[in-house]
Amino acid sequence: MTPLGAGLGLTLLVTGLLRAKFGPDAVLPAAIFGFLATVLQVGAVRALRRGYRGSHKEFLQAFAAGMGLRFFGVALVLAAVLLDRGLFPPLPTAIGYLGVVVPLLFLEVRFVR
Repeated sequence: MTPLGAGLGLTLLVTGLLRAKFGPDAVLPAAIFGFLATVLQVGAVRALRRGYRGSHKEFLQAFAAGMGLRFFGVALVLAAVLLDRGLFPPLPTAIGYLGVVVPLLFLEVRFVR
């Protein structure tokens, strides 16, 4: 299992669940931000792999880079909701991002090894 495959699978699952709960208007924000979460998590795992076997300083820098990428995703969710609330309703947009990034974060240790 790779972070990309797991992320795409989670994106499909979360998008389907949000469509069932909120209707067809939730599909676009869930898919966009689920895919964004996947891309950012792939970048975070790559950064962590580089620092995983290095010194303590290198590991902390890689960890900080990954957390920065995830925080950037949260900032993009906020920006999208504030810029166009009709296209990006707050709850489906946030759940689309968090519903993918949080499970991937828990699986990150498996991806790094």
